[in-house]
Amino acid sequence: MRAPRADRERGSAAVEAVIGIPAFGLFVALIIIGGRVAVAHQGVEVAAADAARAASISRTQSQALDAATRAATTSLRGQGLDCQSTAVSVDVTGFAAPPGTPASVRATVTCVVSLSDLAIPGSGSRTISAAVSSPLDTYRER
Repeated sequence: MRAPRADRERGSAAVEAVIGIPAFGLFVALIIIGGRVAVAHQGVEVAAADAARAASISRTQSQALDAATRAATTSLRGQGLDCQSTAVSVDVTGFAAPPGTPASVRATVTCVVSLSDLAIPGSGSRTISAAVSSPLDTYRER
């Protein structure tokens, strides 16, 4: 005589839970980390755009470097993005072009974002970088 069907499936829910719950937890953790990195990348891109714009409206190369660094730092702070380290690099060689020649400045912002506060094993930190160019006024005095 065979055992009833209910007896043969006894314990299958426990096996499914042992396999399914960790897989679901990993899936949720990946979504959280991905979202955090996406938000940080957007913030770094905005900071790079602010830095490039601030540099492009400056009158001299040295003013452009200072303005870009201030703008990027202020933008990152204003967005609440906590970087472990921040680097702002500005290419101001466009200021050397004679008036009437199209030129631009390029700002690159790099931010190391810590993900350790998520308490997800292996999350560590991520380096996020963005570069944005902004044109210089073609006919203004440089």
